[in-house]
Amino acid sequence: MSADREPLGLFPLHTVLVPGASIGLRVFERRYLDLIRDCGREGRGFGVCLIMEGQETGAPATAAAFGTEALIEDFGTGDDGLLLLRVRGARRFHAGRVRVRDNGLQVAEVEWCAPDPDDELRPEHSLLATLLEGLLEKAGGEHHLAPHARRDEAAWVGWRLAELLPLAPAQRQWLLQLDDPHRRLDHLLTLLH
Repeated sequence: MSADREPLGLFPLHTVLVPGASIGLRVFERRYLDLIRDCGREGRGFGVCLIMEGQETGAPATAAAFGTEALIEDFGTGDDGLLLLRVRGARRFHAGRVRVRDNGLQVAEVEWCAPDPDDELRPEHSLLATLLEGLLEKAGGEHHLAPHARRDEAAWVGWRLAELLPLAPAQRQWLLQLDDPHRRLDHLLTLLH
């Protein structure tokens, strides 16, 4: 992790956003509307962290220390007038000190985790590539259309499985916290057994 810390607004959720994954959000609380407005104005993302204690609405929740930067890809308004966002997971981060603004928004001092290395899948993880291939065939979607070479990348295979497998949020959070893509794949193998 880098020694430089920078402030990042947090959007705690009962889900884990992993790098490369896309999720939809409905935004209605003033603190998050302010956050989205600021992100749009500054051309930056916000942090999504798993809620460890508390709720998504109301009083600020206790969030996990590791999270993922969410970049806004699309937005609109739902039939109910609420702001709808489509965000994509980008960089992982570790949150240090967290301050709560007057409007209830949590802002953390974050250190960005090192990017995943461009390592190839190891032979002991070939079963995971086969499993991912089957999931992508059934699920279709954007990742099914990704270049076939991506299916040989250790980090990409690990993140797609973390996204697509029916894992508990705590299991996804554990995978998010691992820096080594091969350890991530080892852990996925243990979860499958």
